[in-house]
Amino acid sequence: MTSSDAAVAEAETPARARILMGTTLYGRIAEAYFEEAATLDALRYAEWVGWLAEDVRYTCPQRMTRSLKDWDKSIDRRVMHFDENHKTLSARVRRLHGNSAFAEDPPSRTRRLITNIRVLEGEDEGSYAVTSYFLLTRSRFENATLMLMSGERRDVIRDLGERFELASREIILDQAVLGMPNLAVFL
Repeated sequence: MTSSDAAVAEAETPARARILMGTTLYGRIAEAYFEEAATLDALRYAEWVGWLAEDVRYTCPQRMTRSLKDWDKSIDRRVMHFDENHKTLSARVRRLHGNSAFAEDPPSRTRRLITNIRVLEGEDEGSYAVTSYFLLTRSRFENATLMLMSGERRDVIRDLGERFELASREIILDQAVLGMPNLAVFL
């Protein structure tokens, strides 16, 4: 798709309403994101799986270094660090609670900082497109140096009334080369 094709497609797409900070809905969504981070940092992975929709898609495409004129090609969705669904995420959680999670036993000490939450009405009734920035700090063993990972998460969530569920997450890392030995933690 050329840039002019993208501009035409964007012009033909109806604008979605932004959910503003300070509204009750925005507060509920932000609280769900802060709770998700706390749940993961507390290693409550089985509880985290409850936040995922049965049809969830959880991806992390490769970041490439490109010149300014090719900046729009810096995310290569043909190559993924991971491309998961509910079944594979649930299997990873079961494995973490089993006897063969060598990459995470002992577990990493993590802190997820979630910021810049922006919410738009979704394409479907009761769904929302949520973009957020994250900073993950990770400490392993007795190392004095923290590993860092930052990026943007592009999510679709659904409002189920009493709670939200994550329908999709695309994680766009800032690093082209990962600053840690593996991605055994959830982003």
